[in-house]
Order: sequence, then structure tokens, then C-alpha cells
Amino acid sequence: MDWLQIVVLSLIQGLTEFLPVSSSAHLILVPIFSDWPDQGLAFDVALHIGSLGAVVIYFRAELSRMTASWARSVAGKGSDEDAKLAWWVILATVPVGIAGLLFQDVIEQYARSPLILAFGLIAFGLLLGVVDWRCRGSRTEYHMTWRDALWIGLSQALALIPGTSRSGITMTAALMLGLSREGSARFSFLLSIPVIVLAGGLEAINLVQQGVDVHWGDLALGTLLSGISAYLCIHFFLAFIKRVGMQPFVIYRVLLGIGLVWLFA
Repeated sequence: MDWLQIVVLSLIQGLTEFLPVSSSAHLILVPIFSDWPDQGLAFDVALHIGSLGAVVIYFRAELSRMTASWARSVAGKGSDEDAKLAWWVILATVPVGIAGLLFQDVIEQYARSPLILAFGLIAFGLLLGVVDWRCRGSRTEYHMTWRDALWIGLSQALALIPGTSRSGITMTAALMLGLSREGSARFSFLLSIPVIVLAGGLEAINLVQQGVDVHWGDLALGTLLSGISAYLCIHFFLAFIKRVGMQPFVIYRVLLGIGLVWLFA
């Protein structure tokens, strides 16, 4: 891989992983519109590690409290709001884990169709726009119930449809349930941690089984750039949606989807 491909793919992964615009769609479209060779499984794992590191570092204080409180609740020493939030993250991860195992082959078969990407971008983008316009609430992620977590988890399974956006569909569901924009985004970001760990773990297992040669310099640079861009994305996105909302991302999704239909239909 040349340096430009590494930089472009790393920035795309880092910037779109947590935005409601579908990072997978953008990574699929890059080789379609360029003459770059496929970046390979090892580089995909490295990019996910960078994104994972960014969200863990950004929410390190919350994660520390959640982990300690969750451990106390498991030991039967009581449960507070941090322990409940940790349980809700675990509960919301279950549906996408099950769906991924059941439908992995189907997803891999159709994931790279530009028209399916266009459908996901447009349909779920418009849904996000309507919900953000009409259903904003004031609850934070700490005011969720187990039912909220389950519904958000079930919606997250829809992110297996190419172009949907994991962060986009979970924020949509959270807004629909009465969470604030910031609360919806923060829970979506926390929910990304086990999802990235599970997806990256499966990719790493496949990588080991295939015995692929690894270019450590490329992987290190990709991980670093992905992590930095993802961290900055989280920081500025939370401030942006508080002032502006989700509509700019909705417009971008719809225009990108229309462009794909025009090019490939």
C-alpha cells in the first residue's frame, strides 16, 4: 500500500465510524472509485483498533466507573446508574451479535452492491431526519431502562444492512425513545466498544487462520491515523449536534445515495 491509500482509508474509517453516515459504505466505495488494490483484512483490523482506542480513551472516566460499578453489581453489592448503564450496553449488544452470526454469509454476498448501499443511505437517512425533527427528548443515557436498551440493540442489528450506519440507526432509535441528541450519541459511542471488539476479534481470527503476511509499518500508521481522527470526530460531533442537529448528515446521506443510483442503476 502506498502512503496516500493508507492516509485516505484511515481518515475515512476514523471520521465515519462514529458519524451517522455509514463507515462501511465509504470504505466499500473507495476501491470502486479508485484503482487501489484491496487493503486486506489485516489493515481493516488495524483501522478498527484505532477507532476502538479512540472511543475508549475519550470515555475512559465513564468506562472506569461503569466497570467498577458493574463488578460490584455482579458481586451482589448493589447497583447504581453506572452499573445499570454497563448492563444496558451488554444487553444492547446481544441482538447484533446473534444477527451477525446468523446472516454473515448473506451480508458478505450482497454487502458491496452500490444500489443496496444507496437504499440503506437514503432510507435510514430519511428516518433519522424525521426522528431528529420530531422526537427529540431530554433524557440522558443514564436515564435509560432495560426496554430502551433492548430496542436500541434490536435496531443496531439493522446496521448489518449495508449503508444503514450502526451509529445512525442506534441514534435514531434512542431519539425515538426520548433521549436527547447528546444522550443518544453518547450511548451509541459506548455501544460501539463491544461491537468493534467482536467484529475486530472475528477478523483477527480469520487473519490468523489465513496466515497473511503483515506489513507492520502500514498497520501502525493506519491505527494511529484512524485513532486520532476518530477521537477528534467524537469530540466535535457531540458539540455539533447540540447546536445544529442531525440534518446535515441526513442531507449528505440522501445526496450520496442518489448519486450512487444515478451512477449504477
